[in-house]
Amino acid sequence: MLFQALDDKKECVGVYAKGELFFDNLPKDLSRTWNYSASIDNPGIEFAKVYVNGLGLTDICPEHLKQDYEKTDRKMKSFYKSFITAKVSLDEHCFYDLVPKRHLLEFFSIKNQICAWVFENYEKPENHDFLSKIMRMTSSISHQKFSIDLNELNRFLAEERVRAFRKRVSQSTQRVSYDVFGTVTGRLTTTKQSFPILTLDKKFRNIVKPSNDWLVEIDYNAAELRTLMGLSGNAQPKEDLHKWNVENVYNNSITRDEAKERFFAWLYNPDSKDSNAEKFYSRDDLIQRYYSEGFVQTPMGRKIEVEEKKALNYLIQSTSSDIFLNSAYNVWRLLQDKRSEIRFLIHDSILLDLSEEDKQLLPQIIDEFSKTPLGNYKVGVSVGKSYGEMRKIK
Repeated sequence: MLFQALDDKKECVGVYAKGELFFDNLPKDLSRTWNYSASIDNPGIEFAKVYVNGLGLTDICPEHLKQDYEKTDRKMKSFYKSFITAKVSLDEHCFYDLVPKRHLLEFFSIKNQICAWVFENYEKPENHDFLSKIMRMTSSISHQKFSIDLNELNRFLAEERVRAFRKRVSQSTQRVSYDVFGTVTGRLTTTKQSFPILTLDKKFRNIVKPSNDWLVEIDYNAAELRTLMGLSGNAQPKEDLHKWNVENVYNNSITRDEAKERFFAWLYNPDSKDSNAEKFYSRDDLIQRYYSEGFVQTPMGRKIEVEEKKALNYLIQSTSSDIFLNSAYNVWRLLQDKRSEIRFLIHDSILLDLSEEDKQLLPQIIDEFSKTPLGNYKVGVSVGKSYGEMRKIK
């Protein structure tokens, strides 16, 4: 049954279905909707937004519904604007309690019709279920508040950019909101309203504090290189992969930094030559296996349109990103009903807000994160009392 959640907060349970609003005794067969909502967290639900690869309702609204949709959308936006003007917090109130019933019925009726059109006219993506679970995880993270201490910036307030950053953060929501569809390769981005964790200057990182006892960062060693290694059918070395390349690919003839620079210069430039690298890694074989008729088809189910000279780059970056997100999801599930939480997802690392009572879980968390479909990736672990002061541990 098609339905629409009336609010995305877990505690605000209400749906539109069959032309009615339900708050108690929800219909049992809710199966298709526009987007994930924590308020209706049923397994097996299909999401039209995944079908259209993250496009918005405005982008995909069919012509015969466009006029009605634009009218009801303007009305909803005016309500949102009035809430902001009146300083009514949607964190503290359910959206459907603030909007007259007739406007809710009009808007969600049109939204349901757009969804019905999408399901009739688009094919279900191969990676629908994968993206659905990543949406579930990122939605959960976006509803978590975290601790920041803006006093950490006081010693830098003589700098205009620091003052501007402090003002921006003090006026924004203290949450991180991820966009699962922000890039074609699947790497996460953040929304405009989000705390800017993905672009946070190292100088500002001390403001991020644990709400529990410790911040723990777990990241992959040479993630993209390990993805290349796995896609090439090779076993994952247990040591640092750049050092492994120095010893096995370049016969100890160059330094680690030189090997890293030389390897990536070869990997992502199809016109470059490196006879040493080509003995261990075959770019051409991977292009033949995963690129066809203008599309990369990744082993994680993504189909990405790209020109051939960038195909290997997209294949490795997209596969690495999805491997990271899948491992992060497994850790997130492990921490359900625990005080500890995944606080942030940062490129190829997770930042945990770890409680002292959960510290015995850390070896299991690390092990879970290291497991991937392409073998066990070596990980690094850092611990600190702020994001700006993390120290490596073994």
